[in-house]
This record gives sequence, C-alpha cells and structure tokens, in this order.
Amino acid sequence: MKSENSTKVWVSELNARPEIRSAFPRTTVRFYDTTLRDGEQTVGVVLSPQQKLEIAHKLDELGVSRIEAGFPRVSPEDAEAIQLMQQAKLKAELWGFSRAVKGDVEELVRLGLRASVIEAPVSDLKLKAYGMTRDEVLRRVVDAVAFAKQNDITVAFFPVDGTRAALDFLKKMYLAVLEAGASEVVVVDTIGACGPEAVEFLVREVCVWVGPKVPVHYHGHNDFGMATACAVAAVRAGATWIQGTINGMGERAGNADIAEIALALRCLYDVPVALDLTKVREVSEVVCKASGYTLDAWKPLVGENLFVRESGAVASQFHIPEAIEPYSSELVHARRSIVLGKKSGLDSVDLKGKELGLAITPEQRAPILAAVKKRAIAKRGLLTDQEFRRIVEEVVAVAS
Repeated sequence: MKSENSTKVWVSELNARPEIRSAFPRTTVRFYDTTLRDGEQTVGVVLSPQQKLEIAHKLDELGVSRIEAGFPRVSPEDAEAIQLMQQAKLKAELWGFSRAVKGDVEELVRLGLRASVIEAPVSDLKLKAYGMTRDEVLRRVVDAVAFAKQNDITVAFFPVDGTRAALDFLKKMYLAVLEAGASEVVVVDTIGACGPEAVEFLVREVCVWVGPKVPVHYHGHNDFGMATACAVAAVRAGATWIQGTINGMGERAGNADIAEIALALRCLYDVPVALDLTKVREVSEVVCKASGYTLDAWKPLVGENLFVRESGAVASQFHIPEAIEPYSSELVHARRSIVLGKKSGLDSVDLKGKELGLAITPEQRAPILAAVKKRAIAKRGLLTDQEFRRIVEEVVAVAS
C-alpha cells in the first residue's frame, strides 16, 4: 500500500499525521451497494430487469461485497431482476429489502434470498407521519426479524431516520432486534440531517451499544454535500460497512457515493477498501447510460474533466502530474489529455502538436495560439483536433 501511494497518490503529508491516521481502524472497509434499489428512486429513473442484471455484473467486477438487489414485495420487476441475478452466480452477496411486514419477508423466502435489511421508522417525526406508536413499531420489527430468522435469513436492521430518533428509543430498538435474531445493524441518516461530527458520535455510540461482534453499517444521503465526509467519519467511529450507490444517485441530493468514499479512505487515510478503483469509471458509465442522466464534468473520480487540461498555466506542468493532480490517472484507469480553448497557452499548442504528430516551429506557436483562442471564443467551446489541424495548416501556409 505504501509503495503504491508513493507512486500514485500525491496528497498532503498532513493526512499522515499520527493523530489523524491512528483514529482510523486498519480493518478493510466493505461496500453494500444500493444502486438497484435506493439509487433507482432517483426521480425519473426506471431500470429494467436486464439493465439491473448488467449493472449487477459490473458491481461484481468492481468488488462490491453486497448488492441490494431490490424490493421484491412491491415490484414484480425487482423479483424478476433478483431471479436473473441469482442465476448469474455473482461473487457478491445478494441482499433484499423489506419493511417490518411479514408479507415482505415471505416474498424474500419465496425467492430464496438468504439476506435482507429490514426497515422501520424510528424517529418521532416519521412515526407521526405513519400514524404509529413506538410500542407498535417495536413489536412489528421484532416480529418481522424473528420470522426472517426462523427462515434462515440474515438480517441487518435499518432504522429509518435514525439520526433524528431519540437516542434511548434507538438503543432500545437496536438491542431488541438483536435479541430477536438480527445479526447486523445500520446507522441510517435518511435525509442527510447530520454533519460528520454527529455521524461519528452516533456510530461510536451504536458500536458500544451492540458490542464488537455486531457489524455496523452507515447509510447516508448528500443533502448538505457531506455524504462522503460523513461516511469517512462513520468509518473512523467503527463502521465496517458503507452503504451507498454508484455516482451517488438517489432521491433528492442522492445517496453517499461508494466510489468517492473508497477513494477518500484509501488515498487520504490509507484505509484498506474492498473496491477496485480501476473499474469505477466503467461502472459509472454503464449506470449513467441505463439511467438516462449525465454527470457533472467536474464530479470527483468519474468526471470527464478530471484529467483533461485546457489552462495554459496548468498545461506547462502537464509532464509532472503530481504537480497538478492529487492522484494518478492510472489509479482510476483514466486517460490524461490536453484540450485547446480560450484558456490555452503556448505549451498547450506544443503538447497538442506532439500528440497529433504536427511539426510546429517556435515562430509559428504564437500565431497558432492566437487563432486557437479566436476560434474558441467564437464557438464558445473547445476546438476539435480537426479544427486545430486546420489552423496549423493555415498558419504554415501563410508562413511559407
């Protein structure tokens, strides 16, 4: 890990200070992907069973340990997708999603799913919205978990809006479901209502409540743009599983992005992660295509602009990637390139000329750059390679 970091990761040495690194456990962090369930809740996104199967294959190649295959009780298409994934013999574990309702669990049993999260609202706000009392929800969850356990289904309890629940009631719920047969628990920030410090506090409390033998997950949303930071804080507090989606897709501002979290943990804190970062951009593209949306070009890890340079000042340092990038493009299997536009400089012209095999003399650089800028401003965008070739040909023709 250290040798790889020294050659492919160029972050600040301040990240390696003992008081920072020692705060993180050395255990491998694993990822529970919910792109096919929570991610599909993105407004306007509908994934067919075949698309879900294709994405599941990509998630498997990525190294995702668990794939939440869907919510079969409420969606026949999810049930079909689950059956396709079961036939595919993926390495990743397939998990279902269930409410604390016997009928939901019975559908898991029918499909032969061996693991599932079971959800229930726990905050007073949510209980009021559902017209339920604390005693009622506690009874429902205990009954559902016990029934799942009787049918040999591994259960992770998923308390909806847990970060806004009364701590004494939340603790009571966790301990009751463990007594009923759940084997794992999730800290759930349903509407992204916590900052990193609050997440760290709550995850640490939950780890103490449930004890060291019970795996603790963190599931967060990005409503304040802090989902990655919150997930990192959860790991620092003892969470060994992070739930999230590819590209951070999901309702409202989306879910935590598992790939961004893996990148941050690995590169900034030297925490081992069970995810192949070289496969992330490929998986991201498949999910985008299936979902029918486009990503911001500047999105971390998968954005198309991350290793593309237009600025002349930056292009002059292009041959020293560690001077202008925090990690190597090789780490995420991306291609570095120079593009030409309004902000290009003389070095940009040289680099692009070499890339295209064009002979450009020192005297030709300035007029070529002037023509590049003029063209970029006129079209309000970048030049294509063909446009650049034409400019070079015209400048060379005039010079001769």
